Amino acid sequence: MQPAGRALPVALDAMGGDNAPGEIVAGAVQAVRERGVPVVLVGQPRVLSPALAEHGALAEIPIVRAEEALEMDEGALASLRRPRSSIAIACHLVRRGDASAVVSAGSTAGVVATGRLRLRAQQGVVRPAIAVTLPTRPHPTILLDAGATADAKPEMLVQFAHLGVAYAEVAFGLRRPRVGLLTIGAEPEKGNKIAKRAHELLAATPGIDFAGNVEGHDLLTRKVDVVVTDGFTGNVALKTLEGSVRYAFGQLRETIEESPVARFGGLLQRGRLRALSDRLDPEAHGGAVLLGLNGTVVIAHGSSHARGVSGACELAARLSSQGIVSRIGERIAPKSHRPLMTWGGTR
Repeated sequence: MQPAGRALPVALDAMGGDNAPGEIVAGAVQAVRERGVPVVLVGQPRVLSPALAEHGALAEIPIVRAEEALEMDEGALASLRRPRSSIAIACHLVRRGDASAVVSAGSTAGVVATGRLRLRAQQGVVRPAIAVTLPTRPHPTILLDAGATADAKPEMLVQFAHLGVAYAEVAFGLRRPRVGLLTIGAEPEKGNKIAKRAHELLAATPGIDFAGNVEGHDLLTRKVDVVVTDGFTGNVALKTLEGSVRYAFGQLRETIEESPVARFGGLLQRGRLRALSDRLDPEAHGGAVLLGLNGTVVIAHGSSHARGVSGACELAARLSSQGIVSRIGERIAPKSHRPLMTWGGTR
């Protein structure tokens, strides 16, 4: 167990991600040295020890052995096939109180499935949700679910709203976050059966400041603080935004390079363009948060480099220290005695 008076480390899955383990180790070193976040690496010592030695960090960052790893193309069932994988061991460290949070850049499906299996859902939580932050001002907009539960029932969307509100309160200090439901029109009757029923439930749910429906073009306008949808729609929306940002910056770069005058103008605005690029870079936001489990889990972008991994560790440590799990419990547990309604009646 961790000695009294010392902060628990973040358990970092060193084997997960497109750029593992090199960039993961480099990110761990950055987190420890530049952000003051204690980290323990989980993975294969024969690979991780030389990588740490390159940074002169063998004495700073411990390693917990895990000889198995989930491949990036492996799905949810891999969590059952590989019970001693690096992400499973990282979750185990949190469960037994030896780590404060889990960070992984590995397969999202694998992380979600392993997290549900090893950490279990909080009391009253039917399904966890992945929350991502969209780069709006003055603070980010939270979108969930971004891929954990593709086929969500209306009542689950209400729970997602509670998860998102708790995240907004803890991470951004919002006193009464406004919640919107992502669908195909602003009117209450717009959308499929799930969206229409979810609208009715959200409008009648105490503790939720429901602002009504929002559409895809509202995601970056700060119309609401929390956007709720099912995991299928949310993931498509997120990937569409990421692709659009990459396309826009690619076109801007080509335009700037078309003529000497344009290049000169680009040089004059270089600082602002770099700041805008940083704000829109997914790695700048630390990663997505898997909400609703008995432990803090942050999923970094699969292609994360050291900066993104370091930011994910800082986000995980901050959310854990601020009590995100307890805050969710306060919102969900009092309602857990109520039966979850489904299309066929009570569950």
